[in-house]
Amino acid sequence: KLGVAALPSALFFAALFGIPQSPRWLVRRGRAAEARQVLARIGEPDPDAAVREIADSVKIESAGRDEALFSRKYRFPVFLAVSIGMFNQLSGINAILYYLNDIFERAGFSKVSSDLQAVAIGLTNLIFTILAMAVIDHFGRKKMLLTGAAGCAACLAGVAWVFASGAREGLLVWLLIGFIGFFAFSQGAVIWVYLSEVFPNLVRAKGQSLGSFTHWIMNAMISAVFPLLAEASGAAPFVFFSAMTVVQFFVVLLVYPETKGVTLEAMHKKLGGR
Repeated sequence: KLGVAALPSALFFAALFGIPQSPRWLVRRGRAAEARQVLARIGEPDPDAAVREIADSVKIESAGRDEALFSRKYRFPVFLAVSIGMFNQLSGINAILYYLNDIFERAGFSKVSSDLQAVAIGLTNLIFTILAMAVIDHFGRKKMLLTGAAGCAACLAGVAWVFASGAREGLLVWLLIGFIGFFAFSQGAVIWVYLSEVFPNLVRAKGQSLGSFTHWIMNAMISAVFPLLAEASGAAPFVFFSAMTVVQFFVVLLVYPETKGVTLEAMHKKLGGR
């Protein structure tokens, strides 16, 4: 299995030789002409305007190096970044993916069958992530998060019921496919977009780093605890994950602002008073 995993890594390494430098990196190093060429190559209709915008953004970021992220005026964006990172992992997504074969085997599937089901779930993740990328600017971030939280909660509750009642193992596959689909369509795609939109340029990089840090710390904690909970009760982890996605639904519904179509400056003014 590890040998097979090396193939896409090798393909990725080969593809790196055809990837141009980041326009932002080039502008930072005073290579604006090269940045224009890269922007034109990737389809930017007005490379000159884009370079000017990047240059202005770089100046703002440089001025904000000493700006404190943990200050009163940024407390609400900080809450949004930390909470979306936490809820992303409190859904159990990575723990479930890490232990997917074990989950299937515990439910009664054979080793070969477990591997095939895992492939089906991975394919579902890919398809719904691509779908989310295609429609995120049409539906908006908040609506997608709400849809995903509701769907994930229902599917996870169903998984808990399967383990608690000993229901048909075939149902488990469809419930997990549904969970992965709802997650990929919502939290899986929205988190990184949302993190980039709730902070002003002055502290944007710091805010995104905070959200990412929270996400991966929670990932490590939940992945470590999951097998212990599952050993005690097959249903227990999924009851917890379902409850957390219900909590997320109401937090998003009542607290999260919609960031679709809102400029960073307007969003900063909107959040600054909260």
